Amino acid sequence: MRKSLLLAVQILMILSCVQKSTSQTSDIAQIERKTAAQKMNLSVNPNTLNYDVTYQKLEFTVDPAKYFISGIVTSTFTALSDLNSVTFDLTNKLTVSAVIQNGVSLAFVQNANNELIITLPAILKSGVSASVEIRYSGTPATGEKAFITAAHNGSPILYTLSEPYGSRDWWPCKQDLNDKIDAVDVYITAPSQYVSVSNGVEPEAPVINGASKTTHFHHGYPIPAYLVAIAVTNYSIYNQQGGTASSQYPIINYIYPETLASVKTKLDQTPLILNFYENLFEIYPFHTEKYGHAQFEWGGGMEHTTVSFMNSFERDLIAHEMAHQWFGNKVTCGTWNDIWLNEGFAVYAASLVIENFDGQNAFVSEKNKMIDNIVSKTNGSVYVTDAELSNVDRIFSSRLTYDKGAMVLNMLRFKMGDALFFQGIKNYLKDPNLAYKYAKTSNLQLHLEAVYGNSLTEFFNDWVYGQGYPSYSISAENLDSGEARFTVSQTQSDASVSFFEMPVPIRIFGSGGQQLDLVLNNTFNGETFTEKVPFTITSITFDPKKNIISKDNTTIISSKKNQLSTAQLFLNPANNILSLDIPSGITVEKVQFYNMAGQRIRTTNAVSSWDVSSWASGVYLIKLKTNTSTQQLKFIK
Repeated sequence: MRKSLLLAVQILMILSCVQKSTSQTSDIAQIERKTAAQKMNLSVNPNTLNYDVTYQKLEFTVDPAKYFISGIVTSTFTALSDLNSVTFDLTNKLTVSAVIQNGVSLAFVQNANNELIITLPAILKSGVSASVEIRYSGTPATGEKAFITAAHNGSPILYTLSEPYGSRDWWPCKQDLNDKIDAVDVYITAPSQYVSVSNGVEPEAPVINGASKTTHFHHGYPIPAYLVAIAVTNYSIYNQQGGTASSQYPIINYIYPETLASVKTKLDQTPLILNFYENLFEIYPFHTEKYGHAQFEWGGGMEHTTVSFMNSFERDLIAHEMAHQWFGNKVTCGTWNDIWLNEGFAVYAASLVIENFDGQNAFVSEKNKMIDNIVSKTNGSVYVTDAELSNVDRIFSSRLTYDKGAMVLNMLRFKMGDALFFQGIKNYLKDPNLAYKYAKTSNLQLHLEAVYGNSLTEFFNDWVYGQGYPSYSISAENLDSGEARFTVSQTQSDASVSFFEMPVPIRIFGSGGQQLDLVLNNTFNGETFTEKVPFTITSITFDPKKNIISKDNTTIISSKKNQLSTAQLFLNPANNILSLDIPSGITVEKVQFYNMAGQRIRTTNAVSSWDVSSWASGVYLIKLKTNTSTQQLKFIK
């Protein structure tokens, strides 16, 4: 692709981000996926599964005015089986000049599968560690736009954005979602007039050597390859502080000098949101290092660990990328099938910022926008199937991965209650088998079930793995004695789910302005509920707080109670059989007979005819209870 066309695509994407779409996440999703790479091979590279990366030293020499990189990457790894060679992911557009181990050059080959295969000098036994130093240079691959040079206000900028599989385009790595690097040191050598940015903290001041400057960053937490990033331009730095007195940490913002003054007010939301997330979930996962932002030219944001790369600084984008530090960076999706564990959580966390900073009305409005986006099509699951893994648009679908993922979390919160839901999330984040490692959907389910005390298999099958959504029909019947009967029915938009099990919230109103919120725990189609209602229902609102994904819902007030007034009794004088005739659809539940002295002489259940041959002549009263209401009748024998 020519650079002029690339620039035009980027400009269009930036402009699209300015315009709000159906929800705050549609734009975020659009720019987090790579539009130039609609299809790619996201399968696990089986040739990198036989070792564990424990440390990498990344030394890059770059100039933001030039599309070129030279580097020395030293990788320490532990064999998981006996190895006579080790394979790294690296585009064949870059040229490896040497591989060195303990001062000795090793044989290697670069192949058409974008692999660097290094022959080890001897068999490396399982459990034994080794290091190799890879020297390389060249023009990075452009397919995934992982390594980019551009300009802002006349100044050159270089930045990287490797999600999902672009790391290999600019450095030799292991980029499958199965192995995090335990720690990295990044050294960026660039022209001395520029400021360099990467993950972690600067252990020492940059070193100037002639016209060049080398900046060292150390990141001491496990990190997947796709979250390693660098940026270089003429940044101005805006410092803030996050955390509480016992665990404060720096917030370092690397901002274009021409925009710094205009974005400071927006950036001042950063410590407020950090503190909110810490109160809601847990302490910022990388609090011993830093958090911050680095401005770049891609039309949106990317949650690189400890430093989110941002094109603009709206609160929703700040909140979204920041939430990834917990959901995506500390606990990372274990496969791209489970990408909703990154993106659905980030969207929902940003929505919680709306709920807590702007109030319930704004929160309901945001959920409604998400629901409208989700139900704009009748199919689609939160979980990405294997058949969809080559489609980046599907992986980063705003409708399914982002909005539906977020609303599924909202429904879990509604179903479980705030206390249990948030405790389950805290337990998920601190699980030593998941923290700073990888998680799959089943891991989240297990943690939520542990605090909930009940199985959530049906819920996950319906709402995470299943496709589509329900359309509800709610019928209400006013009964006597301050009660109402509700019938809940649903149809499904996709055949993959036969019934969506979910508590159903409704709001009922009376003619005198009365109002009552109810939750009907709907577990099967056509289920009925009898509830205490101290007024006659005149109207119903379905899901007033927008807690359920649904569409085309209907509510009706049944008139069956009035139909019972047409019930009649018939006495056959030939055999003294008393029969009750009632309208269809009404069933008898209980009948009590009284004489004129008020004495109850007989009670029956679920029958509509009686032998009264032994009764004395006279007038009798009947109290009739049906599935709709009660009625008093009388007959003369």
